[in-house]
Order: sequence, then structure tokens, then C-alpha cells
Amino acid sequence: MALKVAIVGLPNVGKSTLFNALTQTASAQAANYPFCTIEPNTGDVAVPEPRLDKLAEIAGSKEIIPARINFVDVAGLVRGASKGEGLGNQFLANIRDCDAVAFVARCFEDDDITHVEGKVDPIADLETIEIELMLADLESLEKRVVNLEKRAKAGDKESALTLKLVNLALAELKEGRPARKAVVAAEDEKAWRMLQLLTSKPALYVANVDEASAAEGNDMSRAVAERAKRDGADTVAISAQIESEIAMLDAGERQEFLETLGLAEPGLNKLIREAYHLLGLQTYFTAGPKEARAWTIHKGDTAPQAAGVIHTDFEKGFIRAETIAYDDYVRLKGEAGARDAGKLRQEGKEYVVRDGDVMNFRFNV
Repeated sequence: MALKVAIVGLPNVGKSTLFNALTQTASAQAANYPFCTIEPNTGDVAVPEPRLDKLAEIAGSKEIIPARINFVDVAGLVRGASKGEGLGNQFLANIRDCDAVAFVARCFEDDDITHVEGKVDPIADLETIEIELMLADLESLEKRVVNLEKRAKAGDKESALTLKLVNLALAELKEGRPARKAVVAAEDEKAWRMLQLLTSKPALYVANVDEASAAEGNDMSRAVAERAKRDGADTVAISAQIESEIAMLDAGERQEFLETLGLAEPGLNKLIREAYHLLGLQTYFTAGPKEARAWTIHKGDTAPQAAGVIHTDFEKGFIRAETIAYDDYVRLKGEAGARDAGKLRQEGKEYVVRDGDVMNFRFNV
């Protein structure tokens, strides 16, 4: 399940520094000038999952395989990007290809790092980005209306549905609201996603703070959190610079460094989990002597759909899913103990998988 989150923001807000920390590489050039990132960098990141380590310990697994999520470092947007300013259209296309957007806002003062707008104002930065994305969506949708109207009048049902959704999005955008504010019927959600609107994507606001504010945040990050709450977005405060330093340390040094900063865990862990949650994802596990593995599914997926993530044949020939709740698996020391205690359940095709289920599938092809 290759799901991608775009890291978006104005130049010099810390996007590439954050990306480098996420991927524990220096593949994205972090430099003090606009457009230092030209081509989007993509990093495949493991989702932090302490439960997986515990399952591997109990099952005696030789290998641990976590769930993964992709982050894309998109070059900095500037005012006028929707009209081609800076490297506008190229970057907007990169965002359109992603499933969700992490908006990075600069929440620190530093005279040595220039700001493209001449002042540090994270709320203004977020508004600039949102406006450019909305303008891009407006232009894209308005170009489609005339042809859709012609086809709808000719009796094309698909065009009629698309036109309805286009008008729904336009109504929000013309009122200065992102398309994600639109109320879309459940049966229309697939067609809605096909519009590929920049402002319909789930949003996460990332407040990039200085080292002193890494644990508690600051006034600017709190303003970003308030804005996120108003916009119906998730938010996380993080110091990209600290995270880039933490990423280069070994496990022992990392824990000691975190303690000196008053942090329980790296901020990146929170960011990755928030992005995972933002996409409506959850995890189920398989565990055995060979490997303990986390599998990514959408919330609400049934057992056959979960099986299909492993292999399409598992879904096609699904018979049943032997299922143990994570807490039962740990408390009863594994599959044998759970079976003896009557906690290993036989679930059929209608079973909706719960986060943390430990599963084994029976199928016939």
C-alpha cells in the first residue's frame, strides 16, 4: 500500500531538514536559499510500532518488518505559484500525486535564515500556501465545467455526477474555503477522489520550532495548533533541526539526548503516527518464527480485504481468519496460549479487522 504524504511549505521553513531526519539521509539538500529542492525527494519511512517488537519477542521471530509510509519533499511554494511563479506548476503537480499534505510552518526566529516574505509569521505562511492551492483547484475545475455540462445534457451519467461534485467543490473554493470542507455523500467519495483536488487532501500542520521549544512548543506553534483546530486539521510541533541530529545518533545516544531535552520520544515518531492516522490507516500483525510483520489497511476493512494486502490470492480464496487481539496475544504468551484460553477466534468474511489484531489466514485457491 504505497501511500504518500507531501511535505509542503514556503522556502526556508525546514522542509528538507525535516525530510532528511525522516529518512535518516542527507538526500535532500538543505540550503539557505529558495528552491534548493528542485525535484521532489521521496523517502520510504518505517512507522514506529512498539507492539511489533513485543510480538517478535514472544513469537521468537528472526525478522521484524514494520509498516511503511512515503514522504515527498516538495520544493518551496511562493506567492503566485498557481500562476507559475517560482517553480509553481511543477510543484503543484507533485502535490497532486500525494494522498495527504503536511504543511510545514516556520515557528522560530533566526536572523541567519532568510524568510522569503521578509518576516516570520506561520499563520500568514499557511494562508499563502492554502490560497495558492485553492487558486490552482479553481482554475483546474473551471476549465472542466463547459465540457461536463455538454456531456451531462447529452445524458452521460458519469459526467453528470462529476459535474455535481465539481460544482460542490467550486462552491467551497469561491467562498475561500478548501475543498475538504465540502460534505460529500459516501457513495460519491470515490468519484470525489478522482477529481484530484489539492485542497481536498487530508491536512496535517507541522509547527517547526527551535530547540528550546521542542518539548513544550511556543506561542507561534500554539497559534498554528489553534488554526489547525479551526481548519479541521491535525497538528504536531517538532524541531526539525533537533530531529536531524537525533537521527544520526545510535540508540543509546539517542535516548540520552532525548532525556536532556525533556522528550519521551523523537518528535518524528509523533509526526509519522499522525500522518498514518491522517490517511485513515490502521495496523494488523502476523507473527511467527520467520518474521513478525505489521500490515497496513484502512479502518473499516474486512478480513478478506486485510488478507488481500498480503496477496490477492488470499482475498480471492478467503475461508477464515484465525484472529487474536494483541492484548490477549501478549498476556497469554502467544498463539498456543491464546488457543488454550479460547481467545483465538475464527472470523469470517464479514469481520471488520480491529487495530492490533494478530491474524493468520486460511484460504483456498
